Amino acid sequence: MKHNEKKNISEEEIRENPENNGENTQEESKRTQKKNRKTKSEEIAELKEQLAELNDKYLRLFSDFDNYRKRSNAEKIELIKTASREVIEGLLPVLDDFERALQHLKEQGADEQTIQGVELIYNKLFNYLKQKGLEPMDSKGKEFNTDYHDAITQIPAPSEELKGKVVDVIQKGYLLNGNIIRHAKVVVGQ
Repeated sequence: MKHNEKKNISEEEIRENPENNGENTQEESKRTQKKNRKTKSEEIAELKEQLAELNDKYLRLFSDFDNYRKRSNAEKIELIKTASREVIEGLLPVLDDFERALQHLKEQGADEQTIQGVELIYNKLFNYLKQKGLEPMDSKGKEFNTDYHDAITQIPAPSEELKGKVVDVIQKGYLLNGNIIRHAKVVVGQ
């Protein structure tokens, strides 16, 4: 009789429980099915947990992307602002030459038309560079600051109030969009 019972057990049950080799009773089968079944509230709770986890991952990913976008936009703006830096730095000696030429023409008593012509060209160049963000530093009479000034030499201060301050400017310093592109070369009162 036992032999017949073994034949009646389906192959599926044998595959599900190979260790029992088909000797699983109906009661054991029902118990394992109950264990495998979850109540609806347990399933809902599990799905809610998965949803919260996926939502958290989504929010983190979205936040990372938003931060990346903002950072890359800021880098692009900064790059655009300073893209012309090398060209402007190359033109600063030309501005210096114009200033020296104007000073020399005035000292030598050149005719007014020549001075006006040189001033016109100088002003056009300077105003163009100013539109691109170039600003000259106003250093004379200011407190000496190593962030903005390079001291060429120190001289005895002509007055007490000029001690530690810039007495003379040898070469103008410039800022480009608020960033120093050339330090002012100055003489400091001691």
